[in-house]
Amino acid sequence: MTSVVQLIRSDSLSTVAEYAYAATAPASARLVFLAGACPLDEHGTTVAVGDVRGQAARCVENLRTALADAGAALDDLVQTRVLVASSHQADLVAAWEVVRTAMGDHDVPSTLLGVTVLGYDDQLVEIEGIAAVAE
Repeated sequence: MTSVVQLIRSDSLSTVAEYAYAATAPASARLVFLAGACPLDEHGTTVAVGDVRGQAARCVENLRTALADAGAALDDLVQTRVLVASSHQADLVAAWEVVRTAMGDHDVPSTLLGVTVLGYDDQLVEIEGIAAVAE
């Protein structure tokens, strides 16, 4: 099924950003609000301890699962927020590279944040999102 999400790029803003600056979905779309996808395995254990990239990959995997359970996919995302428990820009970039690669051509508007701490033991990455699907 074709996504109802329309990504909007701006010729007036910098081309440095690796994402669309905005996105829209029609009023008839069903919105899917996703809790933060965490780097947890099926037993609730944090995976890839100490590995930002590994945790980002597991977050993407868990995000895909949550989306699928809601009848959606990555291409249906309208917005994401990537949280990284680090004050080092290199860690944020490492997480972003994993997320950005997973998104492929769907360069959804996103915010990348360094935070002090996340909710689970040894957790370094979390990804929130909002998706829109046709009713």
